[in-house]
Amino acid sequence: MCRAVAGLTRRRCLGVSHSPHVGYRFATLLSAGAVLGTFMATKLVNDPRTRVLGGIALTSLAYLLFSCHDAVIKLIVVSFPVWQILFFRSLTILAGCLIFGGGTLLRETLSSRVIRPMFLRSFLILSAWLAYYTAAKDLQLAELTTIYFAAPVIVTVLAIAMLGEKVSLVQWVAVLTGFVGVFIACDPANLGLSLPVLLVLFAAFAWGLSIVLLRKIALREKTTVQMMLNNAFFLVTAGIPMAFVWQTPDLPGALMLAGAGVIGGGAQFCLFEGMKRAPASVIAPFEYTSLVWAFLLGYLIWGDVPRDKVFVGAALIFAAGVLIIVTQHLRPAPQTAD
Repeated sequence: MCRAVAGLTRRRCLGVSHSPHVGYRFATLLSAGAVLGTFMATKLVNDPRTRVLGGIALTSLAYLLFSCHDAVIKLIVVSFPVWQILFFRSLTILAGCLIFGGGTLLRETLSSRVIRPMFLRSFLILSAWLAYYTAAKDLQLAELTTIYFAAPVIVTVLAIAMLGEKVSLVQWVAVLTGFVGVFIACDPANLGLSLPVLLVLFAAFAWGLSIVLLRKIALREKTTVQMMLNNAFFLVTAGIPMAFVWQTPDLPGALMLAGAGVIGGGAQFCLFEGMKRAPASVIAPFEYTSLVWAFLLGYLIWGDVPRDKVFVGAALIFAAGVLIIVTQHLRPAPQTAD
């Protein structure tokens, strides 16, 4: 979900319509980095002795890639409808999966045991996107971001209720510290319980529920099968409205649309793999890192300079993540049978 940060900086985004080649080079670089980063991450985190830390590393990389994906979307959304972007993104991911998995992957997908729950999760994500973007018409970006980042707290609560996870006091402190950091960084205005606010709260709940469902599904099915099901749903759902808003892309535009799919696919793969290795309540605070990456990318691409409160909030977000990592590192390793 796009978490652009124009409203949280000292000057507004300038856009890239004046320099399309910059956006093209940026998308190409991120696409190559997504492939390389995903490959290296999966090779480095397979040590069973550091399984949970590996899950944290993968999900942190996933949120970095999602932020890069959002930046690419921001570059191309001025030229293409959202439905068309979603369609090409899903088509690219499906093509990549089939290139690596071939007919075997297709047969495994069609006979998968998680088709229904995966489609339910995909529906939740789509609902979250629609609610979020509808509310964006009436709320400031700072308000949107603050409310939406209630999601990690929701994930922690749902992980207890639905997954039976035991959440320690340290994890609660980390989650709430991260949320306070986001609140300070965004510096929201006084919010009433209006329809747009309720829509963003629904988006946060739907996303949080989708993450918990992913944790349940991830342990039962291969990551590539999950990606096939997830993006097949988006492909069909986006294909119908796309037919009415189609904009024919030129070569750079088509490459950027495909680049969004490559980066989004890498992010999905890392998130799904990370969920297999770490409890949902452990990795929940690391979603807050998306805000930090968004500020950094906003500065590098559009020259947006964050306000002082942003740095204070970022420090709290960083502290929340470090707290989880240190606590997990100091936890005794599980005993294995001889």
